[in-house]
Amino acid sequence: MLDRLNQAMDRIEDHLTEDGVPLDVAALAQLALTSEYHLRRMFSALAGMPLSEYVRRRRLTVAGADVLAGRDTLLDIAVRYGYGSAEAFGRAFRAVHGIGPGEARRTRAALDSQPRMSFRLVVEGTSSMRYRIVDKPEFTVVGPKARVPLVHLGPNRALMDFIRGIGKDAVADLEKLSDQEPHGVLGVCDDLDPSRAEGTELDYYHGVVTAAPAPEGSATLTVPAGTWAVFDTSGPAPEAVQHLWRDVFTQWFPSNPYRSRPGPELLRTRYSDGHTEVEAQLWLPVERQA
Repeated sequence: MLDRLNQAMDRIEDHLTEDGVPLDVAALAQLALTSEYHLRRMFSALAGMPLSEYVRRRRLTVAGADVLAGRDTLLDIAVRYGYGSAEAFGRAFRAVHGIGPGEARRTRAALDSQPRMSFRLVVEGTSSMRYRIVDKPEFTVVGPKARVPLVHLGPNRALMDFIRGIGKDAVADLEKLSDQEPHGVLGVCDDLDPSRAEGTELDYYHGVVTAAPAPEGSATLTVPAGTWAVFDTSGPAPEAVQHLWRDVFTQWFPSNPYRSRPGPELLRTRYSDGHTEVEAQLWLPVERQA
């Protein structure tokens, strides 16, 4: 798997200057022997940024060297790296480097650099991961829903404000409706942008899996039948949950014949009185590799 991911990274480098031809992510996935969805999900988890963001930053890193070299016009450089105009290139260049390309060329300014990524094996796995595979028929999630931004690092203020606004009594009433796995009140993320870019929006449900009718003011999410990988962990909060996500994508997926598939991601957390310890259960939609 790591060899195939590194071959995909090589392919990206070969296609940084295709004069506007978009990178074929489906071809990258085929090279990595997986689905496009799983490649994007794996890359985001392993690299800490969406694949599209990495490609953009690599292109603008290499373009920065061409800008400073001064041999070509800025328009020629813009077209070479996939931008339709000097203005569009200038906006993207400034977003990465903090300075426009013309000013960077005139002043020989210092630019930011996105290093080329590669994946290597780190000997880990000294402790086992608790998981099970569940084939679950269609089920329904019921609960308050909000459209919130995706935040990779730091607190998600919009999500926190939404959950606080539900109220403890409403959450307690909701929990009474839970009548099947996964039990309890869940955080359910659905309809994520395939790029998983920072700031893109997703549907968040603070709900339960139930056959009961939705209470007034609640939304309903029908989840098709499918296969799920279920992971359990416990330990210090919030590190235990953060490490669970990390370990699933850096250790479990590369070691097992499954890949992620489109669908909602479900997380149940139960905290100790002082919020110093947490028990968590994570449900991820998966499919067996062909």
